[in-house]
Amino acid sequence: METHTYFMNNMNKKKKVLVAMSGGIDSSVSAALLKQKGFEVVGIYMKMLPDSSQKNHDQSEQMSAQTADSLGIEHFSIDLSQKFKSQIIDYFVKEYSQGRTPNPCVKCNPYLKFNVLLEESKKIGADYIATGHYVRIEKKSNSPEFYIKKGRDKKKDQSYFLYLLNQRHIQKALMPLGSKKKEQVVKKAQELNLPKAQGRESQEICFIPENDYVSFLRKRSSNGFKPGPILDSQGNILGEHQGYVRFTIGQRRGLGLAAAHPLYVLDINPNTNEIIVGPEKSLYKKTLTADEINWVSGKLLKSPLTVKAQIRYNHTPQKALVRPKGSDLIQVEFEEPQRAVTPGQSVVFYDGDILLGGGTIMESQA
Repeated sequence: METHTYFMNNMNKKKKVLVAMSGGIDSSVSAALLKQKGFEVVGIYMKMLPDSSQKNHDQSEQMSAQTADSLGIEHFSIDLSQKFKSQIIDYFVKEYSQGRTPNPCVKCNPYLKFNVLLEESKKIGADYIATGHYVRIEKKSNSPEFYIKKGRDKKKDQSYFLYLLNQRHIQKALMPLGSKKKEQVVKKAQELNLPKAQGRESQEICFIPENDYVSFLRKRSSNGFKPGPILDSQGNILGEHQGYVRFTIGQRRGLGLAAAHPLYVLDINPNTNEIIVGPEKSLYKKTLTADEINWVSGKLLKSPLTVKAQIRYNHTPQKALVRPKGSDLIQVEFEEPQRAVTPGQSVVFYDGDILLGGGTIMESQA
């Protein structure tokens, strides 16, 4: 397996690359590294958040422009806030109203960021696109197929969030930080005296102020805020909740129940407005069904495949068997039961460090 073209030393002509620049350390250093490699670098700032977050936008956009100026590269901005609202925020609210726990970052990367990067790169005649993700793009020798691999910094690896990308995205994508450790990136930013070299890490979900999901959802929808019963697995009423959108599978705190043993959310039923709770052992499930499947290679799964499967960002991938169930459904059977398999979250598949693909969890079984 060989690394992407931009690591090759013998380039016939100077290549142009469009770099997504958020104003943060990672994207800034990515732009700097590409310029040092000899690329003609152009930075793009993508405004995602609605006008209610205009102050944060202005600061990030200004930082992005200052970084581009310090590097001596071209820079422009594009407003995607309406698309972001319709494709990401509305999806987020709808999923919670259906009793699911969504993963907006997974959707944002292919449907907005990478699609826009490809579109804008064509307009300016760029050969490549680039981001500050901690992943590697590689391809097999004598093969047109490209791969996404985990970043070498395992603590910062972001491949889980990129499983919806396809060959069209990654054959043009450069990921300068894939082989770097975070501390190396921070040091590089300081060496170059880049703006925000001491900046904070980005929030996991950028559009939720102070991570207050409940207030955010309440302003946009009344669905899921009606009081309802909290039941045990036998149907006995143990208490009352103040809206099922306040809960997710595996949650223990905030139930307001007095019990001899700790109780956890086992299921959320929006149709009956019920929360089902039980002991922690009942959270473990061995099988799940997923839809909205994507394979990075573009090739459909036709027979069972043994993989390492990851059911949330901070979950360690576990050995599992994936079986196709029609054109857009799969069944995943783990070797060992997994805790808190959550509808709406992503199940992502690996072969070693290679990202194979993934899907959205629909339901799970013991």
